[in-house]
Amino acid sequence: MDAALRDEVDRSLSALAGELTAGDVVTAAMRYAVGAGGKRLRPLLCLAAMDAAGGAPGSRESQLRAGCALELMHTYSLVHDDLPCMDDDDLRRGQPTTHRAYGSPAAMLAGFALIPRAARLLHDSALEMGVSPALAAEAVRGLCRGAGAAGMVGGQLLDLQSERISPDAAALRRIHAMKTGALFRAALRIGGILGGGSPGQIEALSAFGSHLGMAFQITDDVLDVTMDSAALGKTAGKDLDADKATFAAQMGVAGAREAAGAEVDAALGALSAAGLKSPVLERLARFAVDRNR
Repeated sequence: MDAALRDEVDRSLSALAGELTAGDVVTAAMRYAVGAGGKRLRPLLCLAAMDAAGGAPGSRESQLRAGCALELMHTYSLVHDDLPCMDDDDLRRGQPTTHRAYGSPAAMLAGFALIPRAARLLHDSALEMGVSPALAAEAVRGLCRGAGAAGMVGGQLLDLQSERISPDAAALRRIHAMKTGALFRAALRIGGILGGGSPGQIEALSAFGSHLGMAFQITDDVLDVTMDSAALGKTAGKDLDADKATFAAQMGVAGAREAAGAEVDAALGALSAAGLKSPVLERLARFAVDRNR
């Protein structure tokens, strides 16, 4: 993890949270969710990809705000993922989930409000950076693809449908390539686009994101069965209680850790094959599997 870069992202997100408005309790719920902390991994990956692709134009603040659009979209997904109609969770990032703090209607509306705000933030920030309108639009399309029915939303549906059944290894990978991997892939792809990367570089960054997303999810499955709720900042053992298929259940903890490491190696290999060198991306890739929460 790059502490200095994360501090930059947190400062930018704090300013953005103050700009969020949707009327009384929904505004409060939005600001609560965005300000709850977290790894900030998706904006960090986006910003690192900008640099790896050659360096994004414009002010540092406009670059940070573009990266933060990924965090707003991710935050919406967490708010909705915790709702009673989804995973029905009480704890997120070490504090009550948004619907526990503000009620389910406000949490649902806060999540919905964050979706267009993320898209508008990315578009406006890209233009402020001096990126062409066509590339700004392509970045927004990438964000929407990653979050939509062919990505995160579709993966969440498959994940819910997997409860009480036993999808095979290929089906489990498909679920998480969509639910988790798609937004990772979008973060890297958007960074490559905004950084002026070549088509080959952008594809390599996308592949890095796909492998890293899988490594992150496999590690999440391991942590769910090896750590407690206090350490994780969210309810441990939820997947086991719901009888969901997980990588840890299918492979065992040792096998899952080995698989996560292989995904990181594949992610770094994709960068190397394209001639991309990024110490920050390498550190973030190692963090994805070495973390303890």
